[in-house]
Amino acid sequence: MGIWNNKMEMISREELDQIKIERLQATLNRAIDNVPFYREMFAKNAIVPERVGDVGDLAVIPFTTRDDLVKHQPYEFFAVPLRDIRRIHSSSGSTGRPVVVGYTSNDRSHWAEVLSRIFCAVGIDMSDIVQVSFAYGLFTGGFGFDMGAENMGATVIPVSVGDVEHQIRIMLDYHTTCLLSTPSYAMQIINVMESKGIRRQELSLKKGVFGAEPWSEEIRSRIESSLGIDAYDIYGLSEAMGPGVAGECEFKDGLHLWEDHFIAEIIDPKTGTVLEPGEEGELVLTTLTRESMPLIRYRTGDITAFIPEPCRCGRPHIRIRRIKSRRTDLVIVRGVNIYLNDINEVLNRLLKKTVRYQLVVSRDESGDNLKILIEVTDELFGDEMRNYRHLESTIMHVLSGRLSFEPTVRWVEPSHFPPPGEKYPRMVDTRGNAR
Repeated sequence: MGIWNNKMEMISREELDQIKIERLQATLNRAIDNVPFYREMFAKNAIVPERVGDVGDLAVIPFTTRDDLVKHQPYEFFAVPLRDIRRIHSSSGSTGRPVVVGYTSNDRSHWAEVLSRIFCAVGIDMSDIVQVSFAYGLFTGGFGFDMGAENMGATVIPVSVGDVEHQIRIMLDYHTTCLLSTPSYAMQIINVMESKGIRRQELSLKKGVFGAEPWSEEIRSRIESSLGIDAYDIYGLSEAMGPGVAGECEFKDGLHLWEDHFIAEIIDPKTGTVLEPGEEGELVLTTLTRESMPLIRYRTGDITAFIPEPCRCGRPHIRIRRIKSRRTDLVIVRGVNIYLNDINEVLNRLLKKTVRYQLVVSRDESGDNLKILIEVTDELFGDEMRNYRHLESTIMHVLSGRLSFEPTVRWVEPSHFPPPGEKYPRMVDTRGNAR
């Protein structure tokens, strides 16, 4: 495995901490000078940037939330004139109204830099043929991965998303060596390969980088064994930059978060108290190099924890555990906390396939109800799974044991969901909140 930027990836802890403070103070001043939201916040709370002497001092600054960004759409969080913006993207909108984000030329360079670090850390190099199976468009996935791979000299195939058989044909014909996609899309590729009798030995794949949604070690194992590759996790969010905020190295033991570009905190989601390393909570990010749209103490909604021990690779940048879930992936039904990831693991185990599904929470005179809508596909209902009513009962029985109440399971046509690979609301709360 390699190192893309030895100076910054292998920097001493002391030098890294000094860079963080210098860049933090510059970010705070830029935000106050150019973003009315932050100017008002700092004035209201009598915060002086120069008095922020270390990362611990951040606790005096209120959080920035997604609601704050939505309220000031589309450009009020921009810290530069529109004439200096070279690209506009937005969040996927899978958890509500999309958030518009902008990039200057320097922002795009930083974005490509951090992605190149991650790709290099997992062994991607100039000899690789990289198939980007993320959507190209306003969502940051496709273009971001494209820039990072090109920046390090790899050959890029910008397939985007869509017909899964087409993806497989491209991999076979173009001798793709690295796949970049969501883990659920990779599982759809595996499902189609198995149904068509395509063996992993027919592919040239060696590795894959997967992100944009939480995924388990069980899913990693399935992807690796089915495709014959090493599978690595990557993390990012459009509001802070896009994919590349953090990523695994060759040891697959947590994701290195690039501290020369971001300050990370873990807080108690309920109280906002900063937690100790190793304690699980919500990830909060402060950008350090973002010119167009600096964010200060932004609540990501992602649940993780710091890994205090140093990594065997030698990089001093803090590691976070793989994202367990998002706060928006949690819904409370009849007093029970339900995470999408928990439902996902049950369905994968029982169906032995990865399927698209949606949770719908409603309320009637009898109380709260949970309905699970599962896509019917040719790959799912082959000869060995004709008795889907029995399978439906099995799913409800297993979930009722976990949830202490029985949800409803219904099969839906593929037309209920967008084209494969595209984002959609995984959880819809008709009591008033769409997630």
